[in-house]
Amino acid sequence: MNTMTYKGYTARVEYDERDNIFVGRILGIRNMISFHGETVAELRAEFELAVKDYLADCKQQGIHPEKPASGKLLLRVPPVVHGRAIVAAQAAGKSLNQWATEALQQAARANG
Repeated sequence: MNTMTYKGYTARVEYDERDNIFVGRILGIRNMISFHGETVAELRAEFELAVKDYLADCKQQGIHPEKPASGKLLLRVPPVVHGRAIVAAQAAGKSLNQWATEALQQAARANG
């Protein structure tokens, strides 16, 4: 997946062969924010403008802009998975939080 980042926001970038343009969409927030450009430089400028517009709209409406992640993650997993994760964390000499953070980092790198 091709991405670009600006002010903590990440966008997925794809090429639309039919229209001969690059298309981007900001990830990790509920609002659907997309942008496009014919060149990488134009796409980058449009992405930055989309983020600035989003932040300005939030300010104008008096709402806090969504951040892609707060750092808090609540997961519901089957009890057997939870138990195995606790054992794996203890075997590694780590807290479950430390162990899960490392597992998520590794998975995110493998898929990013």
